[in-house]
Amino acid sequence: MRGFYIGRFQPYHDGHHHMVEAIADQVDELVLGIGSAGDSHSRRNPFTAGERVMMITKSVAEFDLPTYVVPIEDLERNSVWVSHVQSMSPSFEVAFSNNPLVIRLFEEAGIEVRQSPMFHREVLEGTELRERMIDGGDWTSLVPDPAVDVIRECDGVQRIQQVTDSDGANS
Repeated sequence: MRGFYIGRFQPYHDGHHHMVEAIADQVDELVLGIGSAGDSHSRRNPFTAGERVMMITKSVAEFDLPTYVVPIEDLERNSVWVSHVQSMSPSFEVAFSNNPLVIRLFEEAGIEVRQSPMFHREVLEGTELRERMIDGGDWTSLVPDPAVDVIRECDGVQRIQQVTDSDGANS
């Protein structure tokens, strides 16, 4: 069975990694959809789709699970979002999400949705990690080492600090 899990992964962090680990016990293959794939270089979405592909691919290599990472650009029409996702992704039988809108859209499309408990959600949340990067705080302890390497390679911390300084409208 192939599962599907979507996130913006801005950045891919230990909460996502824990979710992938939990999903790995339930499926034979996993598709990881990178949401908002067209967005980058802003406070909310600092990393490109390609950088997120690298973060995820390198981080999930430790799991014995065939994994496909698929960038998915935003579509501003929720009623056709699932078919858009399906057109960009290998087929899948089950979707994993804790997002109420995503759950509703997949269920309306007749796709089974499974939820997983959040892992340290109070800290492991993209906004918190990005704020720590902006403020020079500890973020590396909350991100898998391979993702830290990718962020450093693309100078991601300096990027988010710079775009935040130059454009407060992107928050």
